[in-house]
Amino acid sequence: MRDVNRLKKLPLWNLLSDEEKILVESNLYNVSFKKGELILKKSESCFGIIFVKKGSLRVHIISEDGRDVTLYRIREGEMCTLSSSCVLDAITFEVHIEAEENTEIINVPSNIFKKIMEDNIYVKAFMYEGIAARFSDVMWIMQQILFMGIDKRIAIFLIEESESTGKEKIKITHEQLAKYIGSAREVVSRMLKYFEQEEIVSLGRGSVEILDKDELIKIAK
Repeated sequence: MRDVNRLKKLPLWNLLSDEEKILVESNLYNVSFKKGELILKKSESCFGIIFVKKGSLRVHIISEDGRDVTLYRIREGEMCTLSSSCVLDAITFEVHIEAEENTEIINVPSNIFKKIMEDNIYVKAFMYEGIAARFSDVMWIMQQILFMGIDKRIAIFLIEESESTGKEKIKITHEQLAKYIGSAREVVSRMLKYFEQEEIVSLGRGSVEILDKDELIKIAK
């Protein structure tokens, strides 16, 4: 019942009919994943709707040459729509979804959700809108990778992460940061070292602490 109450807070819930709400309630699954565990692989069928109860997920793609690019992240209380994009015939977007930390999710299987969308045009429209919004996020990431320098990309990430967590000290390794911004670890390490020399950040074991946020903002602009 507590899991259903979490879902009732989502805008999607109000679009369901009484029968559809009963169908969802009777087909909820709680699944736990350990840090680094893949929830959805490119080669697998779609997972269905994912709602993050605890922890966070990273949605990413891997190129043919092995380059890992983070598209966006899903935090506690948020829903992932691309995990069920295969139930929409016009969407063929293949992604990997990985647990960033020990994570608990609520899952509504794809076959259940597909049945709902076939009968409920409002839910289908909601899903398309959600995926369109995510593609906007993806385009922003691609714009950074293609047109922005590594210094600006790192600055943007650190600022956004600090604002999201409310902390100046961000727990992250150089390798993780490289994955998030779609770069090589060596390149990220060199730029962070430069930021440290300029007293913009302080580097620790598995952490980056912002010392001069105003300067980071200047770099990000």
